[in-house]
Amino acid sequence: MSVAPRAFGLSKSRITYFEQCPKRLWLSVHRPELAETDEGAEARFAIGHEVGAAACSLLPGGVMVEAKPDLSAALATTKALLESGHEDPIFEATFQHDGVLVRVDILEPNGIGGWHMAEVKSSTKPKDYHVNDLATQVWVAREAGVPIESAAIRHLDTDFVLEGDGSLDGLFFDSDLTSNIKDRVETRAEVVAAARETLAGEEPSILPGSHCDGLPCNFAAYCEGALPPGPQWPVTVLPYGGGNHWLRRGVEDLFEIDPTMLTNPTHQRVYKATITGEPDHSIEGARSAMADWRFPRTWLDFETIAFAIPRWVGTRPYQQVPFQFSAHVEAEDGSLQHHEFLSLDGADPRRACAEALVTMIPSSGAVVAYNAGFEKARLRELCEFFPDLADDLNSIIDRVVDLLPVTRANWYHRDQRGSWSIKAVLPTVAPDLDYTELEVKDGGNAQAAYLEAISPTTTDDRRAALDVALRTYCGRDTEAMIVLARHLTQN
Repeated sequence: MSVAPRAFGLSKSRITYFEQCPKRLWLSVHRPELAETDEGAEARFAIGHEVGAAACSLLPGGVMVEAKPDLSAALATTKALLESGHEDPIFEATFQHDGVLVRVDILEPNGIGGWHMAEVKSSTKPKDYHVNDLATQVWVAREAGVPIESAAIRHLDTDFVLEGDGSLDGLFFDSDLTSNIKDRVETRAEVVAAARETLAGEEPSILPGSHCDGLPCNFAAYCEGALPPGPQWPVTVLPYGGGNHWLRRGVEDLFEIDPTMLTNPTHQRVYKATITGEPDHSIEGARSAMADWRFPRTWLDFETIAFAIPRWVGTRPYQQVPFQFSAHVEAEDGSLQHHEFLSLDGADPRRACAEALVTMIPSSGAVVAYNAGFEKARLRELCEFFPDLADDLNSIIDRVVDLLPVTRANWYHRDQRGSWSIKAVLPTVAPDLDYTELEVKDGGNAQAAYLEAISPTTTDDRRAALDVALRTYCGRDTEAMIVLARHLTQN
């Protein structure tokens, strides 16, 4: 597809696309209809908006530059503020140079005639692409005549803990990148020229590769469609990066590997199960591993929410707070009792969750989780915040055992394709316990359902439906562990 030469307006985002992959930039402008829907985009935007608003709220006296009725107005407002000698923070200051338009999250006067630029991010540290983003912002602003003396990524500080007064002072940390971006600022003009040249030409011929890693791209499916079909069983099914060695040797098909060169026992098991089609199953190994798991066994699974900006006293940015758990209590005769907890009122769920745990989980017997480090970490956090419940919670922690390493050591079916996540393992042992028909299918769905349920705009009927969906999903997780454990230990 040939494109007639013309001037293309560029933004910070488009330049970021170009620096990741020129083809991504070209497609975003000329073939946007090829982009896949990004289901998480709306949630990420909401988080970014909330974090940005919080950063501005910590700078009283700041002035917001509105893009109304359009960005021309924002440019004019920014210019007027600077020319008038404005000496307070400016939010969304808007600049343009060489066809590149940027809106700067925060400009703060440094007290000596210059400005400090802060780009606000909802991450807990700068990411690689943030550096180029900031370089573009600084370059445009300086070329527009603004003395930017320092520049930073203003991100969430994981050391921040929300105190009783609800103050957000200390929520953000500036990672100063002034020196890091110096060379990149100096080469921005060349980058912009190259980006514009790409847009004026035909679609770049670039195949998927390592440049696709890191920053998600909505054109991945389109680009992958240009690749020849790969082998049914690629070497990448070897776990823990085991396929990379073979890819470097030019081997893509697992069936072409010389098995005598596999020295990792797990790789050997995966290879054999894949080649033969017969699952690798050690019944005696699984029985031995679980022999000390005393009854009553409690099969436990948490669902958690992690807010970028802490909402509850004593929590940090992105701290995983349990709002739900399922606990199937199994007696030695195989009989089951199901207990569960779910909080959807939007209030801090931790106290109620902790009390439910010590009430519902028996005082003896193994407490089984899958990838148990997660459950143990949540229990420890509850211990720290509720010392009056610490003895009972610590008793639970002391009895936690992990089904994941038992499964990893004693079961592998080739349809797992190198993964021992419970979602990968379960279809190979109990295909009837399918998650696809559930409204809530995974942890990400559970978080989204929680956020919808606590929203004041959600109707009572919808909240009731979400309650059922969440209980069904979390209960399925603990039921799945029981079915898996029985499969591992039976002929």
